[in-house]
Amino acid sequence: MTSPNISPDTTKAGNTRQLARGYFDYVAHLLKQLDTQAVADFVEQLKEARQRQSTVFLIGNGGSAATASHMANDIGIGVAAQDAGRPAIRAMALTDNVAVMTAVANDNGYQNVFVSQLKIHYRPGDKLVAISASGNSPNVVIAAEWFKKQGGTVVGMVGFDGGRLKKICDIVVHVETPTGEYGPVEDIHLILNHFLRHALQQADTR
Repeated sequence: MTSPNISPDTTKAGNTRQLARGYFDYVAHLLKQLDTQAVADFVEQLKEARQRQSTVFLIGNGGSAATASHMANDIGIGVAAQDAGRPAIRAMALTDNVAVMTAVANDNGYQNVFVSQLKIHYRPGDKLVAISASGNSPNVVIAAEWFKKQGGTVVGMVGFDGGRLKKICDIVVHVETPTGEYGPVEDIHLILNHFLRHALQQADTR
């Protein structure tokens, strides 16, 4: 799979239009490669969580932390606003409490910032959405492994070759790219977020 053509020549101002077209075409190509069955299975897990009033936990680092927060907003408050007559999805981004994250990181190590929270909040039937472009972030992998041992369902959103996380998850949406190509992976993870909200809203209107 080839990456966008980001060479010194195409970064000149006169070639910005060409650069933009190449990048957008590449993202479109990656979207076409997604396993839509995995995406559909992801939606079903969210529907089940809503029906059972289970909690959907979301975790990630850096740009993936921002995606976790964004997704918690969209599939929780966003979907609830669309259909006040049905239960909301109990979506909780474990990236959002700075005091908790810094306390755990300071006292027990950054690798435990998510699993320590899960050990408090997890209940049978809950779901974990683990977001990591590399699939190798220690704190995400540790949390996913612990969650699986409790019998919880883990959905992974990964890039590159999928890393360790791909092998742990029950459902994996994999944006397959060369290692280190964060931008397109994170772009598609955000598109997936908006599709999930759309799919849940469509289900509400049927």
